[in-house]
Amino acid sequence: MGRLRARSRAAGAGQGAMMAPAAPSVRRRRRPNFAVYVYPVVTVAVLFVVWELLARAGYFPRYILPAPTGIAARFVQFKGLIARELLVTMEETLVGFALSVVFGIPLAMALCASRTFNCAVYPLLIGSQVVPKVALAPLFLLWFGFGLTSKALIVFLVAFFPIVVDTIVGLSSTEPGKLYVARAAGATPLQLFWRVRLPNALPAIFGGMKVAITLAVVGAIVGDFIAAENGIGRLLLSANGNMDTELLFAAILALIAAGIVLFLLMEAVEKLALPWHISQRRDGSGAAP
Repeated sequence: MGRLRARSRAAGAGQGAMMAPAAPSVRRRRRPNFAVYVYPVVTVAVLFVVWELLARAGYFPRYILPAPTGIAARFVQFKGLIARELLVTMEETLVGFALSVVFGIPLAMALCASRTFNCAVYPLLIGSQVVPKVALAPLFLLWFGFGLTSKALIVFLVAFFPIVVDTIVGLSSTEPGKLYVARAAGATPLQLFWRVRLPNALPAIFGGMKVAITLAVVGAIVGDFIAAENGIGRLLLSANGNMDTELLFAAILALIAAGIVLFLLMEAVEKLALPWHISQRRDGSGAAP
């Protein structure tokens, strides 16, 4: 009897321990992953050092590949001009990108909502991307003049297609189980769209917008090349015509920096809008926290 009582007490103690609430786990505080920023900076610095050494050693003539120090000196000399022309190009880029978002996302929604509309319009969208933008740019200038409108429309034509395609992919990739549950709960078609389909498509939409913002810069340069009145493209043409390679590289590097800033700004907006998505809960290495 004594042994049975001892066993019952031990079993009771074991069950009590199992039923006792677990001690709250100490959540590790996420540390900022500086490697995401350090590695690219170090890589670029090494490339510039190697570039400088090769240029100083005389492997390349100055008019073909000038030294980074010469490019930096040229940038300081013409920083005001580069800044003014770059602001014009960024205005064209942002206006055209805004148009691509405003018209691209609703168009993708309409393409997903109606199969007939999809079959009628989607081939035309694909055809518009097959035609080289350089061939269409002179027509836009003829129709809309040499101002901001024609260049913004060229940017729009370049940037809207990734937004349309990625939005269609996102809206079409909603899991059927989520739709069944929402319908069983009595959700209307409008509620299905706003509460199920659209949130599920947001990561894909932002992916298309990040691609589009970089293509928008390319579209703005195409417009500047065709209508060489102002913009960083006009400065590139002028420097190329004068064989001023240092100014040419300075303008190109300024354009690259502006494109990277626009991409990072779009990523920041994505993080603010999608804090719940798994891609935003991971550190820069891709490992879960």
